[in-house]
Amino acid sequence: MSAHPDVIADLDRLGLAYEVMDCDPDLADTAQFCEAYGVGLEESANAILVASKKPEGHNVVCVALAHTRLDVNGAVRRKLGVRKVSFAAAEVTRDLTGQEIGGVTIFGLPDGLAVWLDARVLECGRVVVGAGSRSAKIRLDPRQLVGLDRYEFVDDLATVPDPAAPDPGAPDPGAPDPDPAVPEGG
Repeated sequence: MSAHPDVIADLDRLGLAYEVMDCDPDLADTAQFCEAYGVGLEESANAILVASKKPEGHNVVCVALAHTRLDVNGAVRRKLGVRKVSFAAAEVTRDLTGQEIGGVTIFGLPDGLAVWLDARVLECGRVVVGAGSRSAKIRLDPRQLVGLDRYEFVDDLATVPDPAAPDPGAPDPGAPDPDPAVPEGG
């Protein structure tokens, strides 16, 4: 399977100029795709379904360039007008979009599902997004989306991580190293 047929139909209906890039499904995740196919992270964008938790029932597809981080708990939550949000689970994403994880895109989506794109996407002459399946990507000029219904460009929807900042998932270098040979309390 190449690009999802609903994605191609939507692109054609909108009259957009685009290129379908076939890819190995095992290389569909952004970092592997970019490395294998020579696409810069600054030219690749991720489409992510965000779902509200409090209250439930509010969903939006957000797009951020691969070298940025979607500001889910800040900009996205505030714009959605809810108290708590998170990335939608894979099953919810498939059920709501009809698209495969690793290929979720902003085209071929059900009516009523908004798409917010970080405004940095407009700085790209061409950007690569998913194609609804893990077997292809779509390359297009994102400026074609300006003024079209459903697509809204939002300033600072994502942030550019500070390369000097510590990785929040890394262990604290100042924390004592637990010694598993010493029993607790011993």
